[in-house]
Amino acid sequence: MLAELYVHLSQAHDAAQAAPIAATIEGLWGSTESPTIGVLMNRAYKALGENRNELALQMLDAVVELAPDYAEGWSRRAYVFYRQSDYDRAVGDLRRALALEPNHFKALEGLARILRESGQKKSALKVYEQLLRIHPYMPGAKEAADELRLEVEGQGI
Repeated sequence: MLAELYVHLSQAHDAAQAAPIAATIEGLWGSTESPTIGVLMNRAYKALGENRNELALQMLDAVVELAPDYAEGWSRRAYVFYRQSDYDRAVGDLRRALALEPNHFKALEGLARILRESGQKKSALKVYEQLLRIHPYMPGAKEAADELRLEVEGQGI
């Protein structure tokens, strides 16, 4: 089902058409057959919403330990590391999430953002281009890619 949704997302005609497809994909990423993982993820989301990063991190540490093949656990934990400015650990978790789910456009967006912020413009541009092939209407991605393209490749004559 995810593969079919990714095709529809990549072929969306505009942002309005892409939005519900992306939301459905994100819902599927978050789904789990494990009630324990579901509870831990819900508690992590709640803690994140309350800016309780340490509590969220504890929940997500348990998620990735109990379900190491659950890409969303790695992606969410990477987000907590990013919020804590722990970019090395965030990149590690994003790479793990992408190894499990190569089309995880949120993980790609996070990786591209970190690469860009750390001055790795060429690598960031490649990740943004990959992201845009999957989700051409990801908010801010096209603009970021265009800016990076100018910085990396220069302005044509």
